[in-house]
Amino acid sequence: MSRAEAWYRDGLSFQCTQCGNCCTGAPGVVWVEAEEIEAIAAYLDKPVGEIRLMHTRPSRNRVSLTEYPNGDCTFFDPRTRKCTVYPVRPRQCRTWPFWNSNLADEANWKNAQRGCPGIGQGELVPLEVIEQRAAVIDV
Repeated sequence: MSRAEAWYRDGLSFQCTQCGNCCTGAPGVVWVEAEEIEAIAAYLDKPVGEIRLMHTRPSRNRVSLTEYPNGDCTFFDPRTRKCTVYPVRPRQCRTWPFWNSNLADEANWKNAQRGCPGIGQGELVPLEVIEQRAAVIDV
């Protein structure tokens, strides 16, 4: 699809409210690369091996962050409803909601909006920025 044909060619409004909804809910995967694990370890002042052991798991020949049995990310603090590694959160988290799966069509975007109060709020994110974020990781 060309840029002119993208249903979101005029941009989309989004402002993260840090509600924590994207860190909770049904189990899933949050892909994490070695350099992201290293950044998390440095941020928490923990050994990389501890982060790998306590906070990651293999999934489909890749590595994902782990979750609690209720589906919450292990870096989510339910008391404050905040991410404990927000400044160094993985690229999958940083690019939400501008994932290819959410941008596939307007119906998918509206579905994501039901669980994310920041979608449709704040300043308009231009097409160029949306495309840059969507290109970072294919989710």
